[in-house]
Amino acid sequence: MIYLGPDRIGAALHGLSRVASLPFVRAPVVDDPALRSSLMEALGDLDSQMGELKRDDVTAEIASHLLRLGDGEAGCRRGPLARQALLRCRDYLAESAEANIGSESLEAIAGLDRFSLSRQFRAAFGTSPHRYLVQRRLERAKAMIAAGETLAGAAVSAGFADQSHMTRHFRKTYGITPGRFQALTAQHRT
Repeated sequence: MIYLGPDRIGAALHGLSRVASLPFVRAPVVDDPALRSSLMEALGDLDSQMGELKRDDVTAEIASHLLRLGDGEAGCRRGPLARQALLRCRDYLAESAEANIGSESLEAIAGLDRFSLSRQFRAAFGTSPHRYLVQRRLERAKAMIAAGETLAGAAVSAGFADQSHMTRHFRKTYGITPGRFQALTAQHRT
């Protein structure tokens, strides 16, 4: 179960112009593939604690879906993207992927609140800051595994909490486990 209080939804929508109140979705059951995908992403890894950056991304994404599905989007306009600030955030995420990066760090770099940053980052780069960070970590882990690093060593060095955390993301992204990838690359190294 995921609970996003009205205060979190309101904060996530705060940066959008002409949004005076929380969105009201009239239908008690909604069949919306985009919302379903966002909820599956949020609920997909319940065995581990959701980090702050992912929590903020999920909140901004779900709030945007609620606004779109509710009665409030018609008068909603988004402002221009803060492109230079977003590029600085993207570069920071790429350069510091192994670090524990929180929303406050990106807010300070961008000069935007966390929800506006998440929405604008997604609009500019087609993915959320959290997903971008995970992809950079996966690239690093994959390169280390291919070079002969142990799975546990690659996971920790790339910035994952542990090997199982890396394995879940690796399998979801590449379609094979890191162990299988390791075996395949070891064959080509010898």
